[in-house]
This record gives sequence, C-alpha cells and structure tokens, in this order.
Amino acid sequence: MTRQPVRSVISSAADALASAGVPSPRVDAELLVAHVLQVDRGRIAFIPFLTGEQGSRLQELVAQRAERVPLQYLTGTALMGEVDLAVGPGVFIPRPETELLYAWALGYLEMCGMHPPVVVDLCAGSGALALAIAHARPDAQVHAVELDKEALPWLQRNAGARQQAGDPAVTLHEADATAPGLLGELAGTVDLVISNPPYVPEGSDVAEEVARHEPRRAVFAGEDGLDVIRPLVRNAARLLRPGGGLAIEHDDSNGAGVIGIVEATKAFREIEQHFDLAGRPRFVSAIRTIGAAE
Repeated sequence: MTRQPVRSVISSAADALASAGVPSPRVDAELLVAHVLQVDRGRIAFIPFLTGEQGSRLQELVAQRAERVPLQYLTGTALMGEVDLAVGPGVFIPRPETELLYAWALGYLEMCGMHPPVVVDLCAGSGALALAIAHARPDAQVHAVELDKEALPWLQRNAGARQQAGDPAVTLHEADATAPGLLGELAGTVDLVISNPPYVPEGSDVAEEVARHEPRRAVFAGEDGLDVIRPLVRNAARLLRPGGGLAIEHDDSNGAGVIGIVEATKAFREIEQHFDLAGRPRFVSAIRTIGAAE
C-alpha cells in the first residue's frame, strides 16, 4: 500500500474531526498519529510517512473519534501525575482538573511530615489518585477502594503494572465507599482520605464523549449529584485520625453543597473551597478535628 505524508494525513484527520464537532481536532489528530506511530507527539515531525497499514489504522481511529469515542479509550492511556494509566470502556477517564486535588494531597503530606502516611482513595476507579500518590510517596501505605465490576479490572491492571515498574504495592479493596463500617480496621488511623467520586447531577448536560461512552455510574450521583458524597464524607470522618486531611472533588455547581455536608458532620475544621484553572469550584479540603462525626 502507498505511503502517506504525515503532514497531509494529520491535516485530513483534523478536518474530519472538526467536521464531527470534536473540540480539539488538530491536537487529537496529532495524538492519534503519534499513537499509530508509537512515538511521543513531539516526535511525529521527524517521521515523514505513514505506511499503508498505519494509514488504515489511523482511519479507523479517526472514524471512532468522530463518533466521540474518548481519545483516551482509543490510545488506551491516561495520565495522572507521573503515572501512565491503562483506561478503556467501563472505567472513568481521569481528568486534568483532578491534578489539582492530587497536588494538594502531596502538599498536605509534605507539610505534615508524616512517615509513613496512611492514604485511602475512595471510589478509586482506574487507580489514578492512589497510584500517583504511591509513586510520588513510596513510603506511603495506600489503600484504593472500588466496587464497580467493570472498573475493578482496570484498577487491578494498573496496580499490577505500577508494582512491576517498581512502585510499592497499593492495597486494593473491592468495597462500597459509602457503606457504613467501611475499612473498620483503619478507623481513626488514616492520615489522608482523597476521592474523585461520581458527582454530576442527573440531567446535567455533559460532553458527548461522557454521555455516549463513559459509564454513567461513575459520572452521575442522584438528582443533586451528592448521593455518593454524603455517606462518603461520613466514612472519611470515621477513618481519619485527628489532624488528618480530606480532599474531595465535586461538580462545579456543588461547592457550597459539599462544604455544607462537611460542616454538618461537626468533625472538620479549616474547610476550604479550591478552584480549577478556569475559576470554577473543583474540590473541597478539610482537616479532621478531635470531635466525633454525626
């Protein structure tokens, strides 16, 4: 089959994606070409041609992306911190916004100087937060909690891959993050609870990629988007030691709502709202007090 110039292939792919309404057609086209070539995006300028087989594979991927299959499902990877994660149908794709929560978590652990810290990731999904923290803080004892039968294989796969790469093992729990008595053996001993749970209110407008391809159970959480966060915060209060930290991501419509839920436990102080780079409320952090949760 005839070789195809990479520059013209990228332009054609970008035009096709733009016609389909994909938000970042040029970037996505370049990333798909890099994936087909098995190189970093920055290296595609040094490769003049695609083989006929590579061109055919690219056409398949562009057609799927035009159907709004998430780019990460097509490349099979997503990034959190310094960790590459395997993702695909059935598991929620980590978002760049969650990097802010991750950075706060690392800063909190550094500020507290805890060695080795105990960290619990509730609603772990692909393991993005848990595995990124375990990589950055190899002294940490990290626990990842996930219930969903489709997400669990991705979590297990990523945890195994990171351990093979030399990171410390993360303890996996097939459990409901909202269940009373969750991780009873850790009650009052955890230094940090983090979570990126389902939080979008039912009926909200979401991107086509989310609406058509990502698992609803990992995205939506009841009429107000707080059905998971309410019991999850109570579990966090029970798990944390006095002075332990909580960081929980939420929908940008629910900053005040999440703060209210945290305040209602009477178990936290220094409750703060954090904003993403677009100025939208993105996650809430808090510090465990000595008092008991309601």
